[in-house]
Amino acid sequence: MSVRDTASIWGHTMITQTGTRWGVILTIWAAGLGAAAQYGKISVTFERLPELYPAVGGAASFAVSLVGVLGILFGVVAGMFVAGFGFRRTFTWSMWLGAAMSALQALHLPFGLFLFTRVVEGISHLGVVVAGPTLIALLAAQQQRGLAMTLWSSFFGVAFALLAWIGVPFADAYGVLALYGAHAVFMAVLAVALARALKTVRVPPRKPFPALNALPALHLKIYRSPWKMGASAGWIFYTCCFVSLLTLLPPYIAPQWRAQVMGAMPLASIASSLTLGVFLLRHLAAVRVVQLGFVLSTGLCVWLWMVPGDPVGCLALAAALGLVQGASFAVTPQLNPDPTAQAEANGALAQAGNMGNTVGTPMMAYVLAQGGFGAMITLTGVLLVGGALAHAALALQRRRATAQ
Repeated sequence: MSVRDTASIWGHTMITQTGTRWGVILTIWAAGLGAAAQYGKISVTFERLPELYPAVGGAASFAVSLVGVLGILFGVVAGMFVAGFGFRRTFTWSMWLGAAMSALQALHLPFGLFLFTRVVEGISHLGVVVAGPTLIALLAAQQQRGLAMTLWSSFFGVAFALLAWIGVPFADAYGVLALYGAHAVFMAVLAVALARALKTVRVPPRKPFPALNALPALHLKIYRSPWKMGASAGWIFYTCCFVSLLTLLPPYIAPQWRAQVMGAMPLASIASSLTLGVFLLRHLAAVRVVQLGFVLSTGLCVWLWMVPGDPVGCLALAAALGLVQGASFAVTPQLNPDPTAQAEANGALAQAGNMGNTVGTPMMAYVLAQGGFGAMITLTGVLLVGGALAHAALALQRRRATAQ
């Protein structure tokens, strides 16, 4: 493998790979599984949470969503702090923090303290999802970057599938607290592996930390950029739907198919992103592939509205969402070739994702309680249309800015 430095159009030093370090990329991707499990370990055992905390009632839904609070507040500028703290250091320490919080959760804390650890866990999650894709983009050669970013995008789906197939039986056999403990061990092992694997990864020089009084202006600078917001505009609509559907769909699927379908849905999403999604990315801009995924997913919501809980419809919807999932992570390096700009765009993506994950499940649960399955799947369709329209609006802004 060889590496060469070239100057970017923004005056930053670019690190361009002429070979792809798949071993390190797979280690980063495995760490992404642990970050996704910060949501998934609660989501897949959500029906058993009252066993641990029988008196909390509807507040249990916040156990899923509170991981996203800090991502909502600081996601956009997280990329700047990651660039200042260092990509490698951020990634490794985020894994250690996640391991510590899961270890505390395994002690069966009082519910208030449990929710507090979920908020702190959001720092860990934010560090991983901001630094991870930037590191992968640096480690992948240009011709293989689309595949590498699509692989990264699968970490949520793979984690949920593994938790459905392995985590749930493990929790049934040893208890939900044991699942939290196992997650702590997984995060710690990956932290050790990453400390070794990332030593030889060349990253951009650290940038100065932004001044606190400059944060509002920095937010506006990123929000106003149709390039840096290119991926996140649609991502918030996708994340509003993904975790909430995996959490709330199971009771509407026939019992004899429920476990198989819920385990297969994330895999269907991954399979479509790694096959059809990668093929389309070779011929279409990533934004176009995302929009196609949104349109197909909207049509499949009509299918599920007509046949609630249909196993084939659920799997088809997951496959269509896989196009959104995979191509969204390819949007950022396509629109932002500079690593620092990528980190800022990934921070915006993290903020959008955390906002979607945080509000999605409580919002969908409320609509489901008020209007039933039809209302929930209708709202899902409306959100998916919103994602396609958001991408269209930003693409129009980019064309106008380029034409000026």
